[in-house]
Amino acid sequence: MKTSMEDGKHEKKSNQRMLSAALIAGTLAGCGSDNSDSTESTAVESTAGDSTESADSSDGETEGNSKYKDFITVDVFDSMANYQGIQSGWFAKIVKDKFNMELNIIAQNVAGGGDTLFQTRSAAGDLGDLIITGCGNGRLQNLVTAGLVIDMTDYLKDAENVHRYDSAIETTSQLVEEDGIWAIPSESSSNSPTTSSEGLEPNYGAYLRWDAYKAAGYPELNTLEDLLPALQKMQEAVPTSDSGKQTYAISLFKDWDGNLMSNAKPEASLYGYDEIGFVLAKADGSDYQSFIDSDSAYVRSLKFLFEANQMGLVDPESTTQNYDTLFAKYQDGQILFSPYPWLGQSAYNTDANKAEGKGFMLAPIADECIFSYGCQVNGNGGNAGIMIGSKAEDPQRLADFIDWLYSPEGIMESCAQTASTCGPEGLTWEMKDGEPVLTDFGKQALYGETVNVPDEWGGGTWKDGVSALNYKAVNQLDVNPETGICYDYTTWSSVLENQDNTLYADWKTQTGAETTMDYLTSHDQILVAPGSGYAVPEEDSQISTLRGQCKASIVDYSWKMVFASNEDEFNSLLAEMQDTLEGLDYQTVLDYDMECAKAQNDARVATVKQYEEEHGTDAAAEETADGSADDSAEADTSAGIDTAADSADTAEAEVTEAPEE
Repeated sequence: MKTSMEDGKHEKKSNQRMLSAALIAGTLAGCGSDNSDSTESTAVESTAGDSTESADSSDGETEGNSKYKDFITVDVFDSMANYQGIQSGWFAKIVKDKFNMELNIIAQNVAGGGDTLFQTRSAAGDLGDLIITGCGNGRLQNLVTAGLVIDMTDYLKDAENVHRYDSAIETTSQLVEEDGIWAIPSESSSNSPTTSSEGLEPNYGAYLRWDAYKAAGYPELNTLEDLLPALQKMQEAVPTSDSGKQTYAISLFKDWDGNLMSNAKPEASLYGYDEIGFVLAKADGSDYQSFIDSDSAYVRSLKFLFEANQMGLVDPESTTQNYDTLFAKYQDGQILFSPYPWLGQSAYNTDANKAEGKGFMLAPIADECIFSYGCQVNGNGGNAGIMIGSKAEDPQRLADFIDWLYSPEGIMESCAQTASTCGPEGLTWEMKDGEPVLTDFGKQALYGETVNVPDEWGGGTWKDGVSALNYKAVNQLDVNPETGICYDYTTWSSVLENQDNTLYADWKTQTGAETTMDYLTSHDQILVAPGSGYAVPEEDSQISTLRGQCKASIVDYSWKMVFASNEDEFNSLLAEMQDTLEGLDYQTVLDYDMECAKAQNDARVATVKQYEEEHGTDAAAEETADGSADDSAEADTSAGIDTAADSADTAEAEVTEAPEE
């Protein structure tokens, strides 16, 4: 089985990597540079802020897009997107001003989920002008073979930004037999693969409405199941939302369901598991589980949600609502538990709420050890890559756009729902005394308030203007070479120093920690799976057919189990699901996925070894940018790297990480 780490027909390129890796140490209060001279002299100037042309004008003659005379609409097939339609607002204006084009987002997450839309458009011979989708499981090779994407080599020959990540591009190119650059992988990083990619907050966690948790008396949480009585007390203590609606501890949605019920995965991730196919693989390589085993972490999660529903803690609209509806409920304070920081915190942790002690903060569970994604030195093409469709009207313009997405300006301005970059300089942030700081507008927009964007920046609300691509080109913890500081604004010293609010003060008093990662690190409750860029190989048609049947049953039965009328029905449905899947030859697919999980683990080992050889250092003990030893959790989890598992890399998994912000 071919992995991205095996010797292939492509010779490894020597490349320019950005080696200003600022690993987050201790309280993660740095991620900066003391080279203030270069910082001040190279601050990015926002094109959008200098232009007064509206996002929907099409004369193509304004300064900044004179290279592109004809206005075009670009169809973007995007497996990561949670919005479908024409990009609007401030990001639309930036794209219009710079490239004289608009983005028409085609989102499978919105169009019913799954691969139906992908298959339909592929069969029609035109997937999109710009394509964002996973490259693993043979998908990229199939796109190349079918003539649906183009070789970008010549179009990127003068690119200034993507070639910083040539090593990651080469790794993704090894997924295709033909020579060429067919896709640029997402989330490329120059940081160590054993460094957590997640900044101050892990991707998963028990984030509770802290004011409700406080009102309930800070119930002790020793296990996942202890959350249930705690959430019940919280719901009783805060029975109504800010607008007077009934509160619920938990609210669910179906948008990201793939191989499993996506909303049942975070609870398993609290204990170090991530999915690959039908396998839950623990980050330290110590355990591999089938989803449907009666004692699996997934079934435990389903039982947790079932019991929550029995207690009246689950929003009854969970089976019919989408992500946008869910997010609005979080904004109103109607939901009390968030399994992701970027959901509850981004929706509700406004300055005004935090001043009142209201907002989502991590409530540590004593026995948890949370899965964390390591930085992807070879990119994360298995999860998502960006390509140019063969029917594109102006491929050079799209190549220029892709290159811009990988530029410091593009990384900052195309802030995704699930990322912590903050948008255009001059609007949400500015440079002061050689350091980036959030503007007053930025503080409002980035912490959940509904704010209107000035007309000269595109108008509309901030939220409506955020990039619908939901694409993370580069890891947010990499250093912006034009500021000398991390792209992730939550790690900026100016932001960390501005935590003087009632919410944070109470959380700090209760936990004794400065940040979430500080707490998890000091309590050995974070487990980093080294990033390698591994992508599952193409599965044969038999496996694909069986998988399609099996995953549909898993998702269907999972929802039925959560909303079962009693425990007997829950157990009966579990047994029925297991019997049904046995009849569908689930075991054949599981055996294949187990092989992939172990190959992924091998890729982790090889990536860490390669990084150490290239940098002459122990990746787990790499020094920070200022020369001090990194004793953070991100670098202190090397004990399991020889058997570490990575992120979910199946084609279906590309939608499960999709939201944020």
